[in-house]
Amino acid sequence: MRAEYDFSGAVRSKHAAAYRQGHSVTIHKKDGTTLVEHFTLDENAVVIDPDVRQYFPDAKSVNDALRPLIAIASKPGTRTRKISSKTKRSPATYKTK
Repeated sequence: MRAEYDFSGAVRSKHAAAYRQGHSVTIHKKDGTTLVEHFTLDENAVVIDPDVRQYFPDAKSVNDALRPLIAIASKPGTRTRKISSKTKRSPATYKTK
């Protein structure tokens, strides 16, 4: 990054919520016409939070981490409990045996 770029006042993920809902780009052409294009995330796209992204920088790392969990959860006799998406828990509140 060049020294003249100053991001000291920047806010991380400022537009993330709006981006997830979709966004439009307006293109003003030289001939005076205007083109508006609408973009949305793919149906199976997932946006991860910045604090999680520091551990999983790309799709491969996320998939590699989740596959063993899927294998454990898929074993017969394994009980899984669904946590409501409305329930926000910090990692410190999870109990380990």
